[in-house]
Amino acid sequence: MTSQENRRITDLGTLKAISHPLRMRLYRALFVARTATASQLADQVDEAVSLVSYHLRKLADHGLIEEAETQSADGRERWWQTSTYGVEIRDEDVRGTPELAAASDALGRTMNEQRTELHRRFLDERLTWSEAWRSASVSSEWLPRLTAEELAALGKELDALCEKYDKKARAAEAAGETEGRENVAIHLHAFPYHS
Repeated sequence: MTSQENRRITDLGTLKAISHPLRMRLYRALFVARTATASQLADQVDEAVSLVSYHLRKLADHGLIEEAETQSADGRERWWQTSTYGVEIRDEDVRGTPELAAASDALGRTMNEQRTELHRRFLDERLTWSEAWRSASVSSEWLPRLTAEELAALGKELDALCEKYDKKARAAEAAGETEGRENVAIHLHAFPYHS
């Protein structure tokens, strides 16, 4: 059963495993689908089932995903689910170890590229969404001058708020309240920069 906690990644092998662009896409697709087969995921990422199966096994080898209860009568199908609520990489876990820092940076770049593509796709398809969804979407930028402590506190508050809404939505879904629900991407970046 999927843990309700985030998985804190501290080892090089797992960081490298999830840093692979296709594996990150598969992990994200599986997170959204909750459970899926390699065939279903292959359709979503437009790759061969054999390649998707290989990468799913690699994610499973590192404990990022696990087999799920079969959802169909076809016992030959292997169903997958994420093994935890999400993953997290903390600076203190990679600091001072060049290999871990490089793998963490690679994961960050992979995730940023995929997030950018997801947002670009929304912009390209924006007019296909209803007026209500277009009005509800958010695009904003804030440029405050904060201390490191204030930024850390802000990040924790934003994460807690997003988690609150995600868990509320999951509970509603579990209760069969799916009417009007869509997948929503919330991308938060907060970092210092030199002007």
